[in-house]
Amino acid sequence: MKTVLITGTSSGYGRETALYFHSQGWNVIATMRTPRPGVLPESDRLRVIELDVTRPESVTAAFQAAGPIDVLVNNAGVPSIGVFEGTPMARVREVFETNTFGVMAVTQAVLPQFRERGSGVVVNVTSSVVLGHMPLTAVYKASKMAVEGFTASLALELAPFGVQAKTVEPGACLTTNFAANAAKAADGAPLDELIPAPYASWAKKAMGDFTAQDLFTKESDVAETVWRAVHDTTGQLRFPAGPDAVSLSQAK
Repeated sequence: MKTVLITGTSSGYGRETALYFHSQGWNVIATMRTPRPGVLPESDRLRVIELDVTRPESVTAAFQAAGPIDVLVNNAGVPSIGVFEGTPMARVREVFETNTFGVMAVTQAVLPQFRERGSGVVVNVTSSVVLGHMPLTAVYKASKMAVEGFTASLALELAPFGVQAKTVEPGACLTTNFAANAAKAADGAPLDELIPAPYASWAKKAMGDFTAQDLFTKESDVAETVWRAVHDTTGQLRFPAGPDAVSLSQAK
């Protein structure tokens, strides 16, 4: 029986992916920054472990507790929507700490066991923002584009050892906590505070265009795409998830 470790499983894509792999008979190690009871079902094949991807000691402790795994899914991330001019650099660094450096730290922690065993898959969940031109996402897109580049090069480094690295690129989902939190700053301030007055009318139209689009992604689309990426043997590197993401990838 294979084991997957998934980061950021308290809600949204991470939770749905944990449930999906569990339903397929896998052992699931579901990690959360702040574990809470009742988020995931009780099962002898599902363990919840505390993991803050921005804290090295937390990463080390989580992998010690997890034991050997077959697949790592780097799903933990923080949103950021706003005009770059109005985004404090402290917020920029916070986004990169989780979305980029956190992914790298967790990946680095698992590579020795994958390399020594000669098998393993790393799936990094990025975003469809890497596929199209989307306003109000400069910082978020930069953090995810960095992971795309990181994964593409990493895949080449790991191939001689039989280890794979891939990205899953979810489209826009309006039903996750992630979507709700995207409209807030790190301190809980509303989106308006990240949009300087000269940008206000343009930003309002951009947000309106976004929410009026025809296609959206469901949590299940992402879980199923992660599953497909893990089992793919064709050498495909990037996997758009959800109809809007697929449409963007085909338009490139």
